Amino acid sequence: MSLLSYQEEQRINPLDVVERLAAVNDWSFERASDDEITILVTGKWTDYQVSYTWMGDIEALHLACAFDLKAPERRRAEVQQLISLINEQMWVGHFDLWVNEGIVMFRHALVLSGGVEASGAQCETLLGTALDACERYFAAFQFVVWAGKGAREALSAAMFETSGEA
Repeated sequence: MSLLSYQEEQRINPLDVVERLAAVNDWSFERASDDEITILVTGKWTDYQVSYTWMGDIEALHLACAFDLKAPERRRAEVQQLISLINEQMWVGHFDLWVNEGIVMFRHALVLSGGVEASGAQCETLLGTALDACERYFAAFQFVVWAGKGAREALSAAMFETSGEA
């Protein structure tokens, strides 16, 4: 085999898979570049802006899921405490606070090293994990930011589950 005739096989861009997922579910999306797509998803509590970024240098598909909640400066320390308490319970992914903007988001990544291609099921699971986490803990963030509750109290209140119907 001649070195001149050798060409590395092109892998399918994982964002093409994500774009098909968004189109099939009729979600609004914008493909900013070959390496980034943003999808808008309506949840139970709020709308979510989900950004997928293909990081070719480390062969990872990164997901960042933000929601409409901006932590004011005076509540950021308590939000950080809440994030720490929540992240202790997480098996995959984590919450972050972008301090300069006060934005809370969930982040996770799918490692696709060695030329592995992303499947629709993997991309959908990545999204489902993010949305489940955001929906589960959204109320706790609201309690801290808008009701002035402490992190532990907010987390306990948000995790309170009722049974039966009134």
